[in-house]
Amino acid sequence: MTKKERHKKILELINEFEIDTQEELTSRLNEYGCDVSQATVSRDIKELDLIKSAGREKKVKYLKLSNNVDIPKKIIDLYKHVTLSISYANNLIVIKTLSGNASSAGMAIDAMHFPQVLGTIAGDDVLLIIAKSNSDAETIVKTLRTI
Repeated sequence: MTKKERHKKILELINEFEIDTQEELTSRLNEYGCDVSQATVSRDIKELDLIKSAGREKKVKYLKLSNNVDIPKKIIDLYKHVTLSISYANNLIVIKTLSGNASSAGMAIDAMHFPQVLGTIAGDDVLLIIAKSNSDAETIVKTLRTI
């Protein structure tokens, strides 16, 4: 199986199943005849820009953001470069950014269309995200830390 075919199969698998670990993805690929190692799957995850997001059955699952929304890689990279810290209390998430970049981080968060987010408010260097619940805030923070 070629790399392109393997990547296609990975995207099919993460859309069909809630896969939350590299080991599970490796196992499922091997079931479909892709003789791959976890190291190869790790590289594939990075190349495909997969992230972990909230699942329905499992706490988190692999997700390709561009499958659900068209977010340019530049926006994700911008978010990663301007974010200094992420913390939360109850359903409130505070992201500290480089000076003047909270609105840029907010734009990136809004573009990700988290279903658990009620809204975002940006200042100069602080972004406030209001989640629907305390557990949603925890899930969002875990997802944002893996981006």
